[in-house]
Amino acid sequence: MRDPKPTLIRPEPLAGGESAPVGAPIMPSVVYETEDPDALDAQYEGRREGFAYAREGHPNAAALARRIAAMEGVGAGVTVGSGMAAVSAALLGLLRAGDHILGGDQLYGRSLRLLSEDLPRLGIATGFVDAGDAAAVEAALRPETRMILIEVVSNPTLRVADLEGIARLARARGILLAVDNTFTTPRAIRPAEHGADIVIQSVTKLLSGHSDATLGWVGARDAALLRRMEAFAVTAGMTASPFDCWLAERGLATFPLRFDRAEATAAAVADALAAMPGVRRVIYPGRDDHPDAARARALLGARFCNMVTFEIEGGRAAANAFVRAAGGIAFAPTLGDVGSTLSHPASSSHRGLGPEARAALGISEGTFRLSVGLEEPDALTGALAAAADAARRAAA
Repeated sequence: MRDPKPTLIRPEPLAGGESAPVGAPIMPSVVYETEDPDALDAQYEGRREGFAYAREGHPNAAALARRIAAMEGVGAGVTVGSGMAAVSAALLGLLRAGDHILGGDQLYGRSLRLLSEDLPRLGIATGFVDAGDAAAVEAALRPETRMILIEVVSNPTLRVADLEGIARLARARGILLAVDNTFTTPRAIRPAEHGADIVIQSVTKLLSGHSDATLGWVGARDAALLRRMEAFAVTAGMTASPFDCWLAERGLATFPLRFDRAEATAAAVADALAAMPGVRRVIYPGRDDHPDAARARALLGARFCNMVTFEIEGGRAAANAFVRAAGGIAFAPTLGDVGSTLSHPASSSHRGLGPEARAALGISEGTFRLSVGLEEPDALTGALAAAADAARRAAA
């Protein structure tokens, strides 16, 4: 059973006293009073709990970080301002000039950009490799490789990484393994239990789940690693909003229910899409025709998550027609909302790549990523069927 250890829904109280609030309060204060310099020293040295300045941490961020760390099964984590802030805290907090990082070649578009454009100008060498092929990963390692960054399930192509094979390689060579668990979440898998040193979440997505909070989280099994990432996040000003943290903690209360419902609907929608005229292919880890079906079952069990990627026939005209006719499905570059959202990687997450680079990843003008929400399955498949019909007419 891969579900997190059951916990009570009631939030941690953020204030002392004989009475504690049942609903978590928002603590927006920028600064916190301390009684004397010795007490402040004790806080900064970790001998006493407390807060001084919100950029360095605040009660809402700390409470959320503890909750997610418990879900992910790591010792501790830090809440930051976005998912990309979490990726950046891990990479820039732990790597230095002269190091080499190896990334999965189908990472999220902004993660690809960070590795391919930003890290090299800071003197950090980068490379990319198929994360589903541990032998290829081994061949791409260098003596100066210090970190491997992968997603359990890639965005948006939904390929499944050889997490356990890569973890064995990393452990044998003393290389840090960082895993972005945003798509899969701790409901499907806890990467730390499979050898990951660092776990990353875009809390904006499924964990918060309502498209009203922008947050990230990064955790580590090793407290020393976490301190380095947290120090960089504080210095770089990756502060998480107390209000967004409060919204996300509220979202965590319903996360398991939302995830299970959306996952069940996604399986039905994937099968329905595969039978629709004009749909060239469907990529869903739970289907037997998925290229990594066996690995998905071995790694994830029956937890195939809520994301479905598919490709329609035709070019941009067909894609435009599909979106316009998909009534009730928001066309928006996000995922994990209570409502289903449709995104077009060629014009959003992977727009920074040229057509040839996108084609190498299996992304065409007809590729769409569907984040399945909480709608009734029949309503969702009906809207998709109407959209597919409109796309076929546009492509004719």
